[in-house]
Amino acid sequence: MSEGAKPRTSVMQRAGFALLAAFVATSARADQLLGQPTPGGYDLQPAGDALKRQVIFFHNDILMPIIVGISLFVLGLLIYVVIRFNKHANPTPAQFTHNTTIEVAWTAAPVLILMFIAIFSFRLLYAYHDMPKPDLTVKVTGNQWYWSYAYPDQGGFNFDSNMLPEDKAKAANVPYRLAVDNPMVVPVGKVVRVLVTGADVIHDFANPAFGLKTDAVPGKVNETWFKAEKAGVYYGQCSELCGVNHAFMPIEIDVVAPDKFNAWVGAHGGKLNATPAPAPAPTTASTTVAKISSRG
Repeated sequence: MSEGAKPRTSVMQRAGFALLAAFVATSARADQLLGQPTPGGYDLQPAGDALKRQVIFFHNDILMPIIVGISLFVLGLLIYVVIRFNKHANPTPAQFTHNTTIEVAWTAAPVLILMFIAIFSFRLLYAYHDMPKPDLTVKVTGNQWYWSYAYPDQGGFNFDSNMLPEDKAKAANVPYRLAVDNPMVVPVGKVVRVLVTGADVIHDFANPAFGLKTDAVPGKVNETWFKAEKAGVYYGQCSELCGVNHAFMPIEIDVVAPDKFNAWVGAHGGKLNATPAPAPAPTTASTTVAKISSRG
């Protein structure tokens, strides 16, 4: 090895160690930042409940291997075609135009892959719609450009939630454009039914740690749910372009112990141990026909 090659090798080794250290540091940070984005992160946010763990499994263990496998397979085919069938290696091209075996294979293979994906996809969709008996209900209303929360099971008290100004966020040492003045508060380990609607235009109630992403549509109530496993602060944002201040509609969900939740409800003038609000009856084709028939 020449004298000039040694420093170059040393520089490359140091660069490799630096990249490895950065990767390890990023992974470590990702484990610590639950409920908010990780600077330099590259993966999905850590799960705050069981539904999000299923989402992460579906993405990382089902979709990503299939995507990578297909991409490498297509890349390999392209490289093979470029090398094997270029002008110099294959000066006289073949004259056939069809190959039944290949055509059946490239039709059947995508169908089988999609059927395999559908097994896990439909299972996940069912889990989102198969809500257990809720312990409390929170009604979320999207406005331009803030959120309103109401607690019908605790006496129906409500409040608005706005983004904290930058100076107040820095003073409180909370993330700017994610922290709010009045967060949504729920007890840990309880099934929370979230009723989502809009007051003016379409918004979207999204919280990555819980895998929530539900449109807030004026004149319509959508339903989702989550069950937080750990106490903490979980941030989200409006995920539907809703106007000039769309980027300033953060969502903050504070998950606290049940006794702290009860104290918070009392401080806001709510009532404890109220009867849970009944679930809205689903509208189906059969029930619609029955109603029309009953009216004559």
